[in-house]
Amino acid sequence: MATQIKPQPETLPVSIDDVRTAHARIRDSIVRTPTLISRTLSQMTGATVYLKFENLQFTAAYKERGALNTLLQLSEEAKAKGVIAASAGNHAQGLAYHANRLGVPATIVMPRNTPTVKIVQTEGHGANVVLEGDTFDAAYAHARVLEGERGFTFVHPFDDPRIIAGQGTVAIEMFEDVPSIDTLVTPIGGGGLISGMATVARAQPKPVEVVGVEAELFPSMYNRINGTDMPCAGDTLAEGIAVKEPGGITARMVAQLVDDILLVNERSLEEAVSLLLQIEKTVVEGAGAAGLAALLAHPGRFAGKTVGVVLCGGNIDTRLLANVLLRDLARSGRLARLRIRLQDQPGALFNVARIFDQERINIIEVYHQRVFTTLPAKGLITDIECEARDAAHLHRLIDALRAAGYDTTPVELA
Repeated sequence: MATQIKPQPETLPVSIDDVRTAHARIRDSIVRTPTLISRTLSQMTGATVYLKFENLQFTAAYKERGALNTLLQLSEEAKAKGVIAASAGNHAQGLAYHANRLGVPATIVMPRNTPTVKIVQTEGHGANVVLEGDTFDAAYAHARVLEGERGFTFVHPFDDPRIIAGQGTVAIEMFEDVPSIDTLVTPIGGGGLISGMATVARAQPKPVEVVGVEAELFPSMYNRINGTDMPCAGDTLAEGIAVKEPGGITARMVAQLVDDILLVNERSLEEAVSLLLQIEKTVVEGAGAAGLAALLAHPGRFAGKTVGVVLCGGNIDTRLLANVLLRDLARSGRLARLRIRLQDQPGALFNVARIFDQERINIIEVYHQRVFTTLPAKGLITDIECEARDAAHLHRLIDALRAAGYDTTPVELA
């Protein structure tokens, strides 16, 4: 009987030697970020959770690694002409910073609607910022035009073996620090980070599971790998991984090296950002919290495992961060808005406030509504924003208000 020949795995464009060489090349010019256990998050999730603090890089994201690895391999002629990229995020800053440090001219093309703070930060790293188009695709197309016209070297944010090898150095350091890690949980945008990290995972002397994480609103790599056609659109907190089309190189590597891809919703992302600030006292952006969001959303999937999670970036708008934290306080019952029906007569609000005082609940804001209401002319609606110790404390207040005869309804978050 003839012997059946199994197909050999595809030879991939990035090897473990490429990643090790990249690490030797860049290690003296990047921050050796720590990989630390989180005992509290471990208790919450049932896994042993180690966090890799890539939000502590100088530009607050891992993107520096791949950008620097690419810059250091350019010819002297290419360095003299300069580099160009299309990015409104961490890739722009990482490339601009290291190009400036190495004396390489850098041009970054950004959409016109890029927040001013990102433009200013990128220019602060010495880059020439060009605003073009209203979408990333338009900025990308213009960058490729400038590349041809001016002889720049285009530095792709993820679909380049040099970029992938550089990003993989994150995992080199994680396994050096914590050899017992048996599962990597890594955010996926274009796929550069997980491709590099999976390359390292497959070279370990023991089996290591590699799990990718995408936002539910942008399941682009999930679609590519699983043959699905879910929409990629929406306003996600994890804009750093909101990629509509993953890379060709990275998709091949993910298909061969990654065990699973999980999707997380916006509420899980918000909870993860908030927990990391409260528990670990560290600021991460939505994409940087995606790994923890997956552990929170799928605890049974990781129970009992030793999990390495990359906090891949910390560049979040401060106003957005404030909103996330306040929404989390509201969901936990520590902040609330109560809608109370009153009679429009003297002392009505005073009597309600007495109940808040009796229950030791702090009133933050009061909103009276007399005109735009379906109540009779002598009735009014009052919304009171308040602060409690926890959900049980808040429920005692609501019970006391209702016992006193007040029609009281919590205003729920979306």
